[in-house]
Amino acid sequence: MLKEICFHPCINFYLHIMKFHFIAVGGSIMHQLALQLASQGHEVSGSDDTIFDPALTNLKQAGIAPEQFGWYPDKLDDSLDMVVLGKHAHADNAELAKAKELGLKVVTFPELIYNDSKDKTRIVVGGSHGKTTTTSMIIHTILKNGLDCDYMVGAKIEGIKGSVKLSNDAPYIVIEGDEYPTSAEDPRPKLVHYKPTIAILTGVAWDHMNVFPTLDIYRKVFADYIFSLDTETDLIYFAGDEELSALVKEYAKCRCHPYHEINSVSENDDWYLVDDQGQRYPTTIYGKHNMQNLAAAQKVWELMGKKSEDYFKAASTFKGAAKRLEYLADTDAYTVIKDYAHSPSKVKAAVAAVRDRYPDRKFVAICELHTYSSLNKDFIPQYKDSLNPADAAAVHYDPHAMRIKRMPDLPADLVKNAFGDNDLVISNDSETLQSFLDTQPKSNVVILMMSSGNYGGLDLEQFANHSQKEDIHGS
Repeated sequence: MLKEICFHPCINFYLHIMKFHFIAVGGSIMHQLALQLASQGHEVSGSDDTIFDPALTNLKQAGIAPEQFGWYPDKLDDSLDMVVLGKHAHADNAELAKAKELGLKVVTFPELIYNDSKDKTRIVVGGSHGKTTTTSMIIHTILKNGLDCDYMVGAKIEGIKGSVKLSNDAPYIVIEGDEYPTSAEDPRPKLVHYKPTIAILTGVAWDHMNVFPTLDIYRKVFADYIFSLDTETDLIYFAGDEELSALVKEYAKCRCHPYHEINSVSENDDWYLVDDQGQRYPTTIYGKHNMQNLAAAQKVWELMGKKSEDYFKAASTFKGAAKRLEYLADTDAYTVIKDYAHSPSKVKAAVAAVRDRYPDRKFVAICELHTYSSLNKDFIPQYKDSLNPADAAAVHYDPHAMRIKRMPDLPADLVKNAFGDNDLVISNDSETLQSFLDTQPKSNVVILMMSSGNYGGLDLEQFANHSQKEDIHGS
């Protein structure tokens, strides 16, 4: 339950049933926060110009989905205790203007999360990559050991309902933070609002060129965040990232704890985590990037004053966050994996992990360019050599989607050049991509599908299931 909401000295709200309105309720965290507040008995309403599944279905099931899409200032009146503003809403939003006119309290979800966690140990995970997985690992480890924590994370975790949990009693809250602007009203990164007790930074790798036009601008966001951390804050950071290490050395005033990666070994196609005493713990996750994420989570566990053995026992049962190296088909000879990787650093990590995991299979990698940055001809060279470990590779992007985003066409030769692979297959529609996939063998192969989009509507589940049946029946 919300305890005290006090963003200005003269305004306090104390524990009681409150009335909230969410502007841009369809966001992944915004709608989960709305669901959480509604489940606690608060009165919740919301608006958005469009809402996609699963958010729309989730909101409908809770009875708080807007009756129609769009912005309706008449929904706001002085009976509202608080208006929660999402990043998707523009500065000229009609409902935001009405809220200001009425003098209503307008906050962003990071401010709301911080207010609810003022008296908790706030564990905040930031960085260019690995945030969701590291956050999920920390949550899983805490809960698996019988402890309680609140959380906010950007993906579904096996065995956990929803991606936002707020409560009175949990002593910890684990928050996936990000460096992107808070709202149209507040250009500061969301990270700065959480004021962490324990901060984790996984790395600094330039992404989202439309938000951060240059590497220097992107770097400054992290420099400012590091400098803002209180002297009593514990900062856990990946020492293998030269960019991040340099920023920590120059700007950190807090207590700093570098990490590298947890030891792991493979044996007879099985994988194990290895603790400092050489004890092995079987695991289903793999890849150097995941061993780094686990090392960050272990540092948190140490700072909490808990036993190393309890960490490894819990960590070994972690199955991974949704859409991160997630198996769609898996037999002894045929495997299809999907991953949310879309930025260059994430693509490189996912490709390297799958190559290491399946060294003796033919490896096929498909990457969809879907974000503004990835479709920008000046940014695409950041992907150079990222798909080279694969035996066959394709890049998919939709010219129609590019026109909607008002971006110029990308010639196939330019993309091949940027990736550093003249044999790269270029796909501009789901049919071409399907044809490429159909030519791949159905045995002794692993296919990695990487995207934050949907490959022009290709049904990955259907493809994986059909191809797996062909392998099983020896076609």
